[in-house]
Amino acid sequence: MKAHYQIAIIGAGTAGIMTAAQLLKKDKSLDVVIVDPADKHYYQPAWTLVGAGTYDFDKTEKRIRDLIPEQAEWIQDSVISFYPEENKIELKKGIKISYNYLVVAPGLVNDLSLIEGLEDAVKKGVVCSNYIDPKYTWECLKNFKGGNAVFTQPTTPIKCGGAPQKIMYLAADYLRRNGLDKKSNVVFATPGTVIFGVKRIADTLMKVIHRYNVHFKPFYAPVKIDAEQKIVYFKSVAPDDNNCIVNEGNVLGEKQQGDSLIEMPFDLLHLAPPQTAPKFVKESVLVNEAGWLDVDINSLQHKKYPNIFGIGDVAALPTAKTGAAIRKQAPVVVDNILKLIKGKAADNKSYQGYSSCPLVTGYGKMVLAEFNYKNEFTPDPKLKMMLIGDSSKEHWRLWLLKKYMLPYLYWHKMMNGEDV
Repeated sequence: MKAHYQIAIIGAGTAGIMTAAQLLKKDKSLDVVIVDPADKHYYQPAWTLVGAGTYDFDKTEKRIRDLIPEQAEWIQDSVISFYPEENKIELKKGIKISYNYLVVAPGLVNDLSLIEGLEDAVKKGVVCSNYIDPKYTWECLKNFKGGNAVFTQPTTPIKCGGAPQKIMYLAADYLRRNGLDKKSNVVFATPGTVIFGVKRIADTLMKVIHRYNVHFKPFYAPVKIDAEQKIVYFKSVAPDDNNCIVNEGNVLGEKQQGDSLIEMPFDLLHLAPPQTAPKFVKESVLVNEAGWLDVDINSLQHKKYPNIFGIGDVAALPTAKTGAAIRKQAPVVVDNILKLIKGKAADNKSYQGYSSCPLVTGYGKMVLAEFNYKNEFTPDPKLKMMLIGDSSKEHWRLWLLKKYMLPYLYWHKMMNGEDV
């Protein structure tokens, strides 16, 4: 470990390793360090499939030491503080290291405390979550014999906003294939107003919801879980606009308390936990009022400190937090850092909010939502090479892309700094 590095990268996740790999592919002489305390790196997009019993969890895991670019140094420690005025970061060991340029890419963290009773419910195994343990989600699904199967998500930003509904579609398909659909009520409860923000994708997903007879509950924000009674409580975030409360003959057994609190019994509950920036970021001077890294949404350069860049889930960007977004963000960050090194302006502002959400709608079916800051549908023209004319519609070839092609491209191309 040295006292000073040309480029320091916080985080050995998708964003950190991709940025390091792309930088060193451009210039092997760069002095790059990656700081991350973890031992393992996970390909989390496949956890949806793990939770539905159609992907091997072990294939989502690799050692970080095997992914760090050969020319980069790895410090296996945590960052606890930023000193941007001094161009320094402090490690848990108490050591400070300085940098010329800093890339902040630690991802985000689950915060179970933001929903009352959630931590207790997870510990007792009453709630499952692909975000926490996808193998346990599969166990819960296999052991489910009927009743209310509730899938929900918090009001905070989360990794891949479509993930909570992906496992819901797979579960509904599983129940149908195993003759349990007539004994079950599949519920998707979301604080959002629509099933998806891109209308063309939403139109397809609403057809899927009707196919599975899903009870779609918009405006439902989970606020409390009673692990003993197996009841989840929702606050109606727009009670005046919500006509979905305790309707449909109340087959779900809902009860309303006051104007905006709804309680719903469950037999299976899958929940995407509330998520925030890591504490050392959230409590630093680098964040905006919402607690996310305050960067320009097009250049990824910090708004106050020009030698600091943010990339990935920790960045305050009004788009979905996905690995696909990082694929488009990393080249912009790399280009801007290389320009600064050469004494030029960091004037690459080409990131337009691209993100992608592979929406698995059943075993062997998928829709691919690609979009930008304006929620415009922006499909990759190369999909036509797979004979996919319209990726806003369900297609079996998209399922093959999700299950086989994307993991290969991730491990063997993206993580090696290659353009995909």
